[in-house]
Amino acid sequence: MSILTHEIAEHLKEFVVKERRELFEAKIKERTQHLTIVLENIFQGRNISASIRSADCFGIQDVHIIENDNFFNDDSEVSMGAEKWITTKRYNQYKHNSIEAIKKLRAEGYQIIATTPHETDCSLYDLDITEKKIALFFGSEVKGCSKQTLELADKKMKIPMYGFTESYNISVSVSLSLQHLTYKMRRSDIDWGLPMDQQNKVMLQWLRNSIKAAPEIEKKYLEKYAK
Repeated sequence: MSILTHEIAEHLKEFVVKERRELFEAKIKERTQHLTIVLENIFQGRNISASIRSADCFGIQDVHIIENDNFFNDDSEVSMGAEKWITTKRYNQYKHNSIEAIKKLRAEGYQIIATTPHETDCSLYDLDITEKKIALFFGSEVKGCSKQTLELADKKMKIPMYGFTESYNISVSVSLSLQHLTYKMRRSDIDWGLPMDQQNKVMLQWLRNSIKAAPEIEKKYLEKYAK
């Protein structure tokens, strides 16, 4: 399937201008799944949209959205189209969506880091980016990360603050964390880039989102491929 994904992507590249194709090929090399963010039960959709925009800016490919009580509708004026380049994974089918998300991420090799200003194990500056892949959990605007997430997390992390206010806005917390951790990651010796099969999948996603006639083009290509 990965070979076919690559071949479809290569075929679709013929339908975008050279400058855009070269931009995609450059940006795919900067994407990572070594870091991912998890937005748990966020109330205000614009906070999720702003976080998606930040994730794209810092080269984070996957954004996980847990919808326990609150459901997400993208605010395109805030995300500025970033949702086209990000892979969003939503959890809203279970009684305990947070637990399901943690199980899935652990199975994919992630350590679970819950952000909280209370009773923490480490600060943002102390978190080791090279030890293991990291899934950063950010909780709802008022209550923060859920009790289940805090109990199941491998570590609880705080973002240093020096004023009177207890916490940053969610999207600001995401941006601050990603700025620091991606800087450390990109200066490290770890292999943080997307594996080739993931590059193919993401490239295909970008091309599909950029070409209006992509479904028809793919259909014709697959019919020819099947012969």
